[in-house]
Amino acid sequence: MALYRSVVVGTDGSESSFRAVERAAEVSGAAGATLYIATAYQQGAAAGGAAADALKGEAFQITGSTPAYEILRAATDRAKKAGAQNIEQRAIEGKNPVDALIDLVIGVKADLLVVGNRGLSSITGRLLGSVPSDVARRADIDVLIVHTV
Repeated sequence: MALYRSVVVGTDGSESSFRAVERAAEVSGAAGATLYIATAYQQGAAAGGAAADALKGEAFQITGSTPAYEILRAATDRAKKAGAQNIEQRAIEGKNPVDALIDLVIGVKADLLVVGNRGLSSITGRLLGSVPSDVARRADIDVLIVHTV
């Protein structure tokens, strides 16, 4: 029996997050597990405003559904090259990345959640929290935080 049967990885389209996708693909491919690649996005005007201004370069702001699907296509291509065999894509609208990943983990009964370490050592991450630290606290499964920056 494989250690991991389903692996979830989040991406925002950044090079850093694509490195986490590649590592998740290596792990899922070696285990024969299903890889779920997810990105969270906000539709239209809801994506802008004060949150986008406050985050500046600390997080990508994905607006509309087309950019999300382009990100998923690019991530899937990289995952295939890194060894993933069974890949499913999830574009999750209207949720912040942490909630989106945790809900997906629960929904697919994932065994492993993979995220990059971007934001862990930033001042914003220390004060407001970051995706890697927040999912590590909230997840009830193994979390692999990949050194991507």
